[in-house]
Amino acid sequence: MTVTKHFVLAAGGTGGHMIPAHALAAELISRGHRVALITDARGAKIPGLFDGAQVHILPAGRLTKNPLSWPGAAKGIYEGRAMALRLYNDFEPSAVIGFGGYPAFPALLAALKAGVPSAVHEQNAVLGRVNRLLAARVDAIATAYPNVTRMKPEWNGKTHLVGNPVREEILAIRQQGFPPLDDNGIFRVLVTGGSQGASILSRVVPDGLGMLPLNFRRRLQVTQQCRAEDIEAVRQRYEQLGVPADLATYLPDLPDRLSWSHLVIGRAGASTIAELTAAGRPAILIPLPSATDDHQTANVREMVAAGGARSIAELDFTPVELAKQMQKLGLDPSALANAARRARACGRPEAGRDLADVVESLSPAAIPPAPIKLKPAFA
Repeated sequence: MTVTKHFVLAAGGTGGHMIPAHALAAELISRGHRVALITDARGAKIPGLFDGAQVHILPAGRLTKNPLSWPGAAKGIYEGRAMALRLYNDFEPSAVIGFGGYPAFPALLAALKAGVPSAVHEQNAVLGRVNRLLAARVDAIATAYPNVTRMKPEWNGKTHLVGNPVREEILAIRQQGFPPLDDNGIFRVLVTGGSQGASILSRVVPDGLGMLPLNFRRRLQVTQQCRAEDIEAVRQRYEQLGVPADLATYLPDLPDRLSWSHLVIGRAGASTIAELTAAGRPAILIPLPSATDDHQTANVREMVAAGGARSIAELDFTPVELAKQMQKLGLDPSALANAARRARACGRPEAGRDLADVVESLSPAAIPPAPIKLKPAFA
């Protein structure tokens, strides 16, 4: 019989942190546990996430390289920790799990102060800043990749390779297989820049597709996520090219779009790669060069080495280069299907289950811990 436990998940307000936290929450709730989320205002606004979980917005404080920002950041972290401690006194968590991002920092500091078991999950192939600060002190480290830089050998004993949890709607695509494609069939392309879109995709992709041979271009059907300021120019360009294109600033039905796509063009964020490999969809990926520690370039290496994706550095991402890579992948249906199989082989579809197993193991007691004895706030 499963004993109900209480778990707190803490994640920064971007899709890369929030989506795996959401997937873990769904798995834990399905096992009969209670879940609370700590995030910031951005995370709380992402639609469709954390049904059935309590959501708490806490101040976090963002540490930057500018010393002038440090007093304000420290104040935010301190206030966030105090609020998290009060939450833990009411919620009595069996464990606290951080997914990176600044809102996770005070939540985990509170867990360490209160003696609550804790863990971090790293979605990227480079250990993130917040997770680096706490990795030595938490009870477990879960990773999405077998090789993660910025990890220390002394942490190996508490490190677990689980993958990056994805939504159930994405896992369902894995069972459907790659959509049929022949030499004359409709070729469906999905272009997505992550939760915020990417202007470079709006500038390059339409012109790149316009350089394809006419017989290939006539087969295209494009779905593209664009920023609001780019969408009308992109729409006009596709109309000039005669390429059918469905454009939106947000794709709430992204899993459905992904299910019938033959090729994805996008950034190399952790959630994007986790979803591509879980679903088994080949891709052309353009790592974001400004990503912290260039982690998107590291993220894509496993999928590229397996033959499931091609990576183009942003400086080299031109219409000519995109058209060249599109033809290499798209003109041979068997090659594209093979790339899809190789992408699928990189997937870790049991990531949500495996991460939940790690989380449950942190607190084997049959009852939640006793309430935390609090000192006055900000003590």
